[in-house]
Amino acid sequence: MRFSRFAFALNLCTCAAFADSPRDRVEELLKQMTLEEKIGQLTQVGGVAFSPDMPKPEEEIRKGHAGSILWVSKTADINRLQKIAIEESRLKIPLIFGLDVIHGFKTMFPMPLALAASWDPALIEQVQTVAAREARAAGIAWTFAPMVDIARDARWGRIIEGAGEDPFLGAAVARAQVRGFQGTNLSASDRMLACAKHFAAYGAAEGGRDYESVFMSESQMRNVYLPPFQAALEAGVGTFMSAYMDLNDVPATGNAFLLQDVLRREWKFKGFVVSDAFAVGDLVTHGFAADRTDAARRAFTAGVDMDMASGTFINELPALVKAGKVPMASIDAAVREILTAKVRLGLFERPYADEALAKRVTGVPAHRQLARVAAQRAAVLLRNEGGLLPLSKDSRSVAVIGPLAESKRDLLTMWAGFGFDPSDTVTIAQGIREKLGAAGHVEYAPGVQIAKQYSSMLDEFIKDGEKPEVWSEARAKEEFTKAVETAKRAGTIVMVLGELSGMDGESASQASLQLPGRQEELLKAVVATGKPIVLVLVNGRPLDIEWAAEHVPAILVAWHPGTEGGNAVADLLYGDANPGGKLPVTWPRNAGQAPIYYAHNRSHQPEDDPKFKSRYWDEPSSPLYPFGYGLSYTQFTFSDLKATPNEVTAQVQNSGSLAGDQVVQLYLHQRSGSASRPVRELKGFERVTLEPGEKRTVRFQLGSNELRYWSAARHDWVEDAADFDVWVGPDSNASLRGAFKRTP
Repeated sequence: MRFSRFAFALNLCTCAAFADSPRDRVEELLKQMTLEEKIGQLTQVGGVAFSPDMPKPEEEIRKGHAGSILWVSKTADINRLQKIAIEESRLKIPLIFGLDVIHGFKTMFPMPLALAASWDPALIEQVQTVAAREARAAGIAWTFAPMVDIARDARWGRIIEGAGEDPFLGAAVARAQVRGFQGTNLSASDRMLACAKHFAAYGAAEGGRDYESVFMSESQMRNVYLPPFQAALEAGVGTFMSAYMDLNDVPATGNAFLLQDVLRREWKFKGFVVSDAFAVGDLVTHGFAADRTDAARRAFTAGVDMDMASGTFINELPALVKAGKVPMASIDAAVREILTAKVRLGLFERPYADEALAKRVTGVPAHRQLARVAAQRAAVLLRNEGGLLPLSKDSRSVAVIGPLAESKRDLLTMWAGFGFDPSDTVTIAQGIREKLGAAGHVEYAPGVQIAKQYSSMLDEFIKDGEKPEVWSEARAKEEFTKAVETAKRAGTIVMVLGELSGMDGESASQASLQLPGRQEELLKAVVATGKPIVLVLVNGRPLDIEWAAEHVPAILVAWHPGTEGGNAVADLLYGDANPGGKLPVTWPRNAGQAPIYYAHNRSHQPEDDPKFKSRYWDEPSSPLYPFGYGLSYTQFTFSDLKATPNEVTAQVQNSGSLAGDQVVQLYLHQRSGSASRPVRELKGFERVTLEPGEKRTVRFQLGSNELRYWSAARHDWVEDAADFDVWVGPDSNASLRGAFKRTP
């Protein structure tokens, strides 16, 4: 499809496209717009109707009642709808097409929590650069990512979409993602507008139940939940998204403290805020707004600039403006930011997607290779007793057992649902077969079926043929027995267990963290064969693997690893890649410990008091695996820690026989101050690659960002004169210790 840029520019009324500056162009357009056209720019319309009463996008676009379209991913559909805006609407203002480009567009990378497990911001930036390149070529100019919500409860399904529990790591990941999506020039053909979501504290939902209320002190919010959002802002993020839940009895979508006091006034944010889907209308559901008119007024005046999909703004705001209840100046200010974003994106010059370019840059070998490397670097080795891993390629008799071993869809997440074809995904069994080649003898048996179907959120995108057949009782017994017999014949067993892709993500919280279905029963039966066993977990959250952690010699967390997941897992199992990922979350023993996180405060009778063993009478309070934990096929030692208020240095050495990666982590504890401080807080990290015997000095700079905190006693940020404990090591239990004193 070819269009003349010159002809398009001439079509703009009064030649606004030829104005002297982007701001002039926006002001020219504002002068020409009717009230309804202005509010149209504040309206995002779904390209897919999730309910029969949703308006068709074509008519809304023609009337100038749509500024943005979401849930459309095919280039032909994007250009068709854009053509209506350019040729059939009065002012011919281009649309922004937005989509949940979360961890890839056509080339799917590991899920975001897995990317955080790489502890590699440079890699994460590369990944999102590729995601932006593929999506923008297809016509998607805006992604609803990154999600930077802190999550400390593994039951919450959307834990998969963020960077885990820690604000320092979360801030680093947020900055990397924004840089990857947006680059330095939004108008470039391979960049897109990013959106920091969900503002704010959405990940602290009560009980780990998605959409549930949050009750939180201001000190906890500012010290833990807001830093990744502020980091995204400092990296230049162009938009924010409000959250669904109540925050201290005020829904986030109508919360002026968040959207005005913090975001606009304190942080000086200049972009625009979009609601989450249907969230403006849902202010009525919350019992916050009296009706949809009240919902429109309260959301808009609180600071929401664009209504995602609920139709509340376009239907209710015109009357509110005419009645003097919403100032026209406020409408103009919101429209101005949205039009400015369109100018920055270059949509007035290049409104259409280039289908030929999309074909050239989508799923190319270089992108798939990056996906493979990302999955390698994201995997976390939890256990490797007796050095079982890496496996020898000479041991060619392998049984690959488990319901996820031959699954393509379940190596992805619900966010791969928008028109993505999972057929190009490499399964773990396939990766092992290709690794061993023709001489290998690889037998596969699913053993059990994960009976729970995909979540309702994912059902919209799963074809009937992709949904699992439900086994009869007789078939289930037969498959279980077959899997155990297959294991008995093999020299080595690789078990692939975990969760279906629809068991985590939005609207997919879990009360239990146990392996779903009969997977643990199968695991125990196979372990009883006495054969060497490697457990590969395909998962979106920490799972209850307490039994496996005692009885299975090797455990590798692959997460939902993406398009090249099977090849990456095979690389790791057979030593062509060395695991170096680290947990971005504390791994609980079971759901009864949730929420659990390392950066808790000390309290009366602390757990490290030898006279006080646990806060539970029936099991330890400690996690199964600590935050930051992850093994390698080589070993590392730490030494020579030196600490001052401005800098901490330490030496790390590869003391093993293989080259490998170690994530050197710095933790601080302030012993006293105007408020109690956590027992440890991550304040620096660096992933380093070392050859056998190689030693390196790692330096961490300390400044105000690392030493200050929000004090409830002072109602402000403070930097106390105090004594600090310092630890450097491989995880949050690091034992190499030092100290320094910060003076006034």
